[in-house]
Amino acid sequence: MKENQPNIRIEVSDGASIPDPGDRSLITAWSISFFGALVCLAGLCVLRPDPYLDILKFLPDGLLVTFEITILSLICTLPIGLLAGLGRISKNRVINLISSTYVEVIRGIPLLVQLFYIYYALGKFIKVPPTVSAVTAISFCYGAYMGEVVRAGILAVPRGQTEAARSLGFTGGQTMRYVILPQALRTILPPVGNEFIAMLKDTSLVSIIAVADLLRRGREFASQTFDYFETYTVIALVYLIITLLLSKGVSMMEGRLHYYDRAAK
Repeated sequence: MKENQPNIRIEVSDGASIPDPGDRSLITAWSISFFGALVCLAGLCVLRPDPYLDILKFLPDGLLVTFEITILSLICTLPIGLLAGLGRISKNRVINLISSTYVEVIRGIPLLVQLFYIYYALGKFIKVPPTVSAVTAISFCYGAYMGEVVRAGILAVPRGQTEAARSLGFTGGQTMRYVILPQALRTILPPVGNEFIAMLKDTSLVSIIAVADLLRRGREFASQTFDYFETYTVIALVYLIITLLLSKGVSMMEGRLHYYDRAAK
């Protein structure tokens, strides 16, 4: 007789609040926040096109840079996180120690300090371009957090799966590759999406090292016009709309995974 197991949801991030995929209500915290931000931004641009519409027209280049850094960082973070997660559960003491030390050290240093260190401190010995510095710092920082997500996802797979695979003659590597990781993937996908959202928000820090992201472009506009209140209001609303859209996407993905899980049972 099979026991009903609750859906496992890993929370290892300070990312956006993900809407409940089972909530079908029309009025939710997400809908109020999203449509409220849209109406507010549209109303400001219509009622006061100068400066709000001018600000909005000034930001697209920075928005593209923000997404570029986020996507590049995610591409680099995933393999780092996978290696760190596998290393954290490795029975090899050397590999386990190296992975655990990496996670402890990186998670103990704020991302802003890591950005300064790579761009300014290492710049004393080797010149690192701003974009490369940003992607490197974010990748190594979030790689440590992603490693914990991977580790938790692997440990969430019932031990019986490993025993069954080994009884069929699978090696340790084959068991991890063909049995454990595919099942763990279904568990870690939602928190990976959450990390992506948190990563996008943290790209705002790269503006301090001369990367022309969304916040940097806003600062340039404000320094020219002195419309600081208006500029940062628009930037806040744009960030809010983007993160809410992404959080809804993660919620839909999580709901789809739960649907397939129920169908498989």
